[in-house]
Amino acid sequence: MTAVVRDYMTPNPYTIRADAPITEAIKLMEEKQVRGLPVLNSNGTLVGLVSEADLIVREAPLEPPLYITFLGSVIYFESPESFHQHLKKTLGQQVQDVMTPNPHTVSVDAPISEAARLMVTHHISRLPVLDHDGQLVGIISRHDLLRALHNN
Repeated sequence: MTAVVRDYMTPNPYTIRADAPITEAIKLMEEKQVRGLPVLNSNGTLVGLVSEADLIVREAPLEPPLYITFLGSVIYFESPESFHQHLKKTLGQQVQDVMTPNPHTVSVDAPISEAARLMVTHHISRLPVLDHDGQLVGIISRHDLLRALHNN
């Protein structure tokens, strides 16, 4: 029998509203000892995921992208978009300002191998788990995948 996400996910994960203050996310993550929270809008729909990395970036020094000017044009060596994202996260006051929007998700009935593939492919540590109606029912982390490997 193939192990599925339902067997190893954490059901009913702690969540936070998109319009909540960042300080509330930090407090909840500290109190509950979790490294990420699914973010819900006012209708209870999953709109993002906020992680320790999203919050820590606020403390990293803000460095503008490298560029040169050539014949009156500006040529960037890296995307100015990443600088704008960092700036938004640094100055943001609400969870929606720092979260990763539209997170990758996995179905509750997906094989564990699908969750592992998504995490490896997208370099992420956790996935919100959705039921057949698209409602959040759990979260699965790398640690949960290790438990699945141990049990097989």
